[in-house]
Amino acid sequence: MTIRYTNTVSAVYLLVCLFFTSASSRSFIRQYTDDFNTNMQQESGERANPIQGEVHYLHKHQEISSRNNELSASNTVKGLRDRPPSSYSLKMESFNTLLKSTTERYESRPFSAAGYNWTLVVYPNGNKNDNGAGFLSLYVTIDNSTLSPHQEVYVDLRFYVFNRNEKKYFTIQDTDGWRFSFFKTMWGFSQVIPVSTFKESRNGYLYDGDHCEFGVDVTIPSVFQTSELFSVADKFQISRFTWTIRGFSTLLGDTYYSDVFSVGGRNWNIQVNPSGRASGEGKALSMYLILNANEKFRPYEKIYVRAKLRLVNQRNRFNNIERQLDNWFNGPGYGDAFGWGSHEFISLSDLKDSSKGFLVNDMLVAQVDIEAVSSTKYFPN
Repeated sequence: MTIRYTNTVSAVYLLVCLFFTSASSRSFIRQYTDDFNTNMQQESGERANPIQGEVHYLHKHQEISSRNNELSASNTVKGLRDRPPSSYSLKMESFNTLLKSTTERYESRPFSAAGYNWTLVVYPNGNKNDNGAGFLSLYVTIDNSTLSPHQEVYVDLRFYVFNRNEKKYFTIQDTDGWRFSFFKTMWGFSQVIPVSTFKESRNGYLYDGDHCEFGVDVTIPSVFQTSELFSVADKFQISRFTWTIRGFSTLLGDTYYSDVFSVGGRNWNIQVNPSGRASGEGKALSMYLILNANEKFRPYEKIYVRAKLRLVNQRNRFNNIERQLDNWFNGPGYGDAFGWGSHEFISLSDLKDSSKGFLVNDMLVAQVDIEAVSSTKYFPN
C-alpha cells in the first residue's frame, strides 16, 4: 500500500515539472523569435512606422477610395479648359524625383475654399489602395476638425493638370457631388492619366525637364431659395367662346373687343380690326386672341397658349377660316406679345361677298377654341 502511494506522488510531481519546463521553453522561444524578427527588420531597412499624433485628415478606420459604390465611371467628365483653377494651384519643378521616390504621395499645404480648409493630394505613381496603380491619382481632403460627427458637406470638385502643348488644362470631374464627412474626408480620382503618358515629355504634361502643374476647384453648391413650377392644363369645362357681331357695316372704329371670357384661369378677349391693321390695313380683316388688359402678371411671366381662332362660315360650316395659335403670351407692359392672330385673317373683298358665307345679314361670327393654357407658380410667393 505504501509503495503504491509513493509511486502515485512521484508521477504527479513529474507531470508538474514537465508543465513548468514546457511553459518556460515556449516563453523563451517566443521571446527569441520576437527579438530575431525585430533585428531582421532593422537590418533590412524596412520602412519605419510614423509617429502617432493628432491627425485631422486621415484616420485608420477610413477607406481611401475615390468614389462610393453608387457612382460609376460613366459620371466622369474629361476635357480641356483655358481658365486656370480657381481654388488652388500646385506647381512642381522636381516631379521626376517623386516618381522615383518610395514616397507614395505629396500633400499640399492647407488652403481655404467654400468655408473649409482643404489639402490637395497627388499620388505620382497612383493610389494602389484605390485601384490606381500605374496612374496619376488626385484627391482633396477636408480638415474635419471643424466637422461634427454627423455633419456632411456636399462638394463639386474639378481637378486640373496643365498641358504645355495645348496651353490648356486637362480637367476631370464627376457629374455627381462628393459627400465629405467626419469619417470620409478624402475624395478624388485614382485614374487621372496613365503614368506612362504623363512622363512622356512630348505629351506636354511634363515640360522644362520635370515641371508640371496641378490644381483643383472646390465649390459647395448652395440649395436654391427661389423656384417656379410650370404646368400646362388642356382640359377645361368650357373651352369655346363665340362672338356674334351684328351690324358689322356700322363699325367705323379701328378696334373692337369681345366681352371678357375665362378659360384656363385667365381672362381673354377677341380683338377685331374691321379695316385691318399692320400689313392688313385697308385690305383685310385683322383678328386676334388677346389677354385681357386687367390680367395680373408677375415680371417676366409668360403664358403658353394653344388655340384655334376662326371665322365661322354661316352657309357651310366646313368652310370656316381658321388659324392655329401655338404661342407665348406676355403680360401687358412686358412686351408686344400680349395677343396672337392674323393681320390678314380674310380679305375685305371676300368678307363683303355674302356668297362666301362669312358676312350674312350684316352679321359676323368669330370663335375661338382654347386647347391649352400654361400656369406658373413662383416660390416664395
